[in-house]
Amino acid sequence: MGWLSCLDIEAGKVSLGFVFFKMKPSFILILLAIFVYGLIHSILASLKVKALSRRWFGPASERVYRVVYNLFAALSFLPVLALVSVLPDHLIYRIPYPWTLFTLAIQVLAVLMLGMGLLQTDLWYFLGARQLLQPVVSESTELVVSGLYRRVRHPLYTAGLLFIWLAPQMTLNLLALNLGLTVYILIGALLEERKLLRQFGGAYTEYQKRTPMLIPRLGRLE
Repeated sequence: MGWLSCLDIEAGKVSLGFVFFKMKPSFILILLAIFVYGLIHSILASLKVKALSRRWFGPASERVYRVVYNLFAALSFLPVLALVSVLPDHLIYRIPYPWTLFTLAIQVLAVLMLGMGLLQTDLWYFLGARQLLQPVVSESTELVVSGLYRRVRHPLYTAGLLFIWLAPQMTLNLLALNLGLTVYILIGALLEERKLLRQFGGAYTEYQKRTPMLIPRLGRLE
């Protein structure tokens, strides 16, 4: 059991209260489901598994690996969402009107930010379509540091975090989902940093020094 600090927002007034609750099995189950989801997808995204796929199925497997991986990632996330929907839940807070308009506006901006970030780095490669349509496709040898990537090194992850945490209401199940996804995103960002350092070397080290990972600096850029 534990104490959960929550905001009780009614009629434009914000008061700080404490809701006493038992740590429900649904909360733990959702966290466990996200852990399993993240573990499986981290393994599938590893270079060792990709090399194993190439050895088993030949070089042609590289052309379909990204598409299959993305489809599996989307479909395997549906059971996690189902758990959030069907398991017993408890409301923590609900943001009242008109403040919901503000949070929804930022969520829309987060979606636009996600789309812009994908377009900057090659949307079709990310989806796996370019690999399917072209016989030989290699990863980009150019480090993207302009546009959104001038503000943060991982704008896609920043957009994702903004979107999930600005939901107009928060429940225990949704809190478990958001916490699990946040840890998954942070670990993913760190693993991607290691990959980019191997790929770009000193250029990425300099990029790290002048550009924050997820939270943009306020003020004028250099």
